[in-house]
Amino acid sequence: MKRKKRILVIEDAYSLRRDIVEMLRFEEFEVVDAENGLVGVQRTQEFKPDLIICDIMMPVMNGYDVLRALQGDPKTATIPFIFLTARADRQDQRIGMQSGADDYVTKPFTATELLETVKARLAKAEIGTVITEGIIDGIRERIITALPHELRTPLNVIMGFSNLMMMDAEGLDTKRVQEMSQYINGAANRLYRLIENYIMYAYTEIVLSDTNPESKRREVFKTGVMYYPMSAIEGYVRERAQSVQPPREDDLVFDLKDVDALPIYDEYLKRIVEELIDNACKFSAPPTTPPHAKIYVSTYIEDGFFVISVKDQGRGIDPEKIDQIGAYNQFERHLYEQQGSGLGLIITKRLTELHGGVLDIDSTLGGGTTVRVALPLQRATEMPVGGQQGSAYIH
Repeated sequence: MKRKKRILVIEDAYSLRRDIVEMLRFEEFEVVDAENGLVGVQRTQEFKPDLIICDIMMPVMNGYDVLRALQGDPKTATIPFIFLTARADRQDQRIGMQSGADDYVTKPFTATELLETVKARLAKAEIGTVITEGIIDGIRERIITALPHELRTPLNVIMGFSNLMMMDAEGLDTKRVQEMSQYINGAANRLYRLIENYIMYAYTEIVLSDTNPESKRREVFKTGVMYYPMSAIEGYVRERAQSVQPPREDDLVFDLKDVDALPIYDEYLKRIVEELIDNACKFSAPPTTPPHAKIYVSTYIEDGFFVISVKDQGRGIDPEKIDQIGAYNQFERHLYEQQGSGLGLIITKRLTELHGGVLDIDSTLGGGTTVRVALPLQRATEMPVGGQQGSAYIH
């Protein structure tokens, strides 16, 4: 039996609230009501509605504040939200829609008008759910195919060396224990990064699957700002180059230009830079092979974009395969036996696209590869004053 759709009605006028609740129950909806905005936010957490109908002008907490509170919580941010307003004023309607409301109904309204709006918004949300579930099914299928092997590699290292240490605990000298511990730690770090990459990949795929340009899922990519990011970028590069095995920090060559502000959260910029450096380190000659292969990192401004360029002196990529970049594609893996799930560049591409940017690859076989990420200096809409810099919700 199909579950009834749940609707929360937040309205301070008792008679109107009662009429709306009775009308919706007559239409076979499961309904809960709240007499003001503060109670409405609490009921949302408890009731988990499929749709919210909310008055704007209320005591204690008005409708705009209710919407902002719900948008600040990932568990409630995507619930369809309909404003009730006593004003036919266009300014009031514009503020409501810009705040992130899905629709509005102007008082006085008929039962038919409200029901049509409710059913339309529920139907649209249902379509979005079906699309998202389809994307999730695809992600699930690809993860099920690739994940066992990717997990097995670092786990084998961890289990193998830890078993050796347990079996011969008394016979191992300090140097040998230290060597085994380093292998275990390295494998654990690879495992952690692998899991983080799968989470990020799944998240970006779900966000990009929502074709609505005003999607609440995309809002997190529209508020971050980093000021003067050059020093942070250099730090991300050095940190990642130090962490790979063998370390590659001495092979870095910098040519960095700064910019006043870049509309992106620091954690997303860090992930982009780390994946670019990780890719360059994996697919260029190891530093033990003379002459040492350099990794050139540059930033510059071009045509309204802030460009991050990473060039390696590695084996290069067949131009015909550049267009095939996707999750779980790792170029010539059977020949080069590189570790990793091949998610790095696709994550970089997805994050770049979510910020309105472009990823470009220029490569020739045997001639190295240059990967450029171009991020717009301004968003498609005007950049908000006092943008936030810090953590964004990604899980």
